[in-house]
Amino acid sequence: MSGKSASEWREYGTFLLKLALFVFILRSFIVSPFNIPSESMQPRLLIGDYLLVAKWPYGYSKYSLPFSLPLIPDRVFASEPKRGDVVVFKAPPSLKDDYIKRVIGLPGDVIQMRAGVLEINGVAVKKERIADLVIPVTDNMKEAASLEGTQFPCWRQDFEEPAKNGGTQCRYPRYKETLPEGKSYEILDLDDALPGDDTEAFVVGEGKLFLMGDNRDRSADSRFPADGKAIGIVPQEYLVGRALVTVFSTDGSSRWLLPWTWFSAARPERIGQGF
Repeated sequence: MSGKSASEWREYGTFLLKLALFVFILRSFIVSPFNIPSESMQPRLLIGDYLLVAKWPYGYSKYSLPFSLPLIPDRVFASEPKRGDVVVFKAPPSLKDDYIKRVIGLPGDVIQMRAGVLEINGVAVKKERIADLVIPVTDNMKEAASLEGTQFPCWRQDFEEPAKNGGTQCRYPRYKETLPEGKSYEILDLDDALPGDDTEAFVVGEGKLFLMGDNRDRSADSRFPADGKAIGIVPQEYLVGRALVTVFSTDGSSRWLLPWTWFSAARPERIGQGF
């Protein structure tokens, strides 16, 4: 190997190391990507959405780092989320998977569900019925249903109907919920008689968060104990970051060997939606 070739290899190796360091810093301390694999945050987030997660709002811990590398012993520059924030966190009890939910309860709050209505500190949160959510059945919805062991991509057959342009679509009852501080967002409430619709009163402890999915009947959240399926009440130290903006979305119909499907599968109307 000539001296010139060795020099080129060193330069190339140095470039790769700098690139890897840049990506590590970017993903650890500024933003990281996150994709939506389930229906738990509908209607705001659909299966196949990709978003950026801001790392700085709540401080940093080992859970901020790729693979939860134990390079930060405690949480530094810690800041508490605001009620209504959409957050990404390491899901108890395994702390291996990233989940995304909305902050409903802060330390000291008492949270309860009564007949499908959220109560915070004994006061019912305003819940208004609005237009149904109507979304076409997509390939990624079918795949998610198959992984759950059901044949209905709309969860239940009664939510499925023919679409005007062919195929099928899901029609879900949609509501607007308004928190005590005035923040509003949309939720889905699919059934009035499921376990999560009537709960005990949960007291949120110091340094903890009560988190819920916007799709109330399709979210294994803080209403249920941390058992590998649900998450229980989540310590703030498990936070990864705050949802920032949707940057891409696909209906799951693209195929790697068919490049034109990369474009036909995209849902550009969902790009740029903030939180």
